[in-house]
Amino acid sequence: QVQLVESGGGLVQAGGSLRLSCSVSGITFSISSYTMGWYRQAPGKQRDLVAVIYNGGSTDYADSVKGRFTISRDNAKNTVYLQMNGLKPEDTAVYYCNVYNIFHNYWGQGIQVTVSS
Repeated sequence: QVQLVESGGGLVQAGGSLRLSCSVSGITFSISSYTMGWYRQAPGKQRDLVAVIYNGGSTDYADSVKGRFTISRDNAKNTVYLQMNGLKPEDTAVYYCNVYNIFHNYWGQGIQVTVSS
């Protein structure tokens, strides 16, 4: 059974930092074959891409987080990270981990990030 377990969320003041982690287990293929990413969904809004890291290591970011967030991966640990600096109240959302390749698409259960002003 595939599991994506997110950790590192919580409550932080504006300007603060958090580091999200997503540990993946139970996948059939090597994690190196998967694109890994983070999405977020604020109340009443759609789920949007925050950042993605491809199996070759290149990255893409939503314009709203460029320069503040950094995505990275450790294939040896089957883990993807999201370092979030300079957090703003508008970053408040449930953050979801996602991994996919041409055969599979998996989601984590989501983790709350709340930024107070």
